[in-house]
Amino acid sequence: MTPLPALTGKILVTALAKAGFNVVRIRGSHYFLRHNDGRCTVVPVHAGETIGHGLLAKILKDCDLSRETLEQLL
Repeated sequence: MTPLPALTGKILVTALAKAGFNVVRIRGSHYFLRHNDGRCTVVPVHAGETIGHGLLAKILKDCDLSRETLEQLL
């Protein structure tokens, strides 16, 4: 199993947008994304900080995406 890449929130939001997720609202530094089929997640976008591996795994689980799919979207 390949390790999860270190990503910033902005890069992750861009990758999820390619997968069909849309930003439905922003509250502070948290982007709320929703897919047309109902999947949703929250991505923290803090300048210069990467998303931790545990949180990234949770976001991928919420979005029903695999690590390989994420790497293709990047």
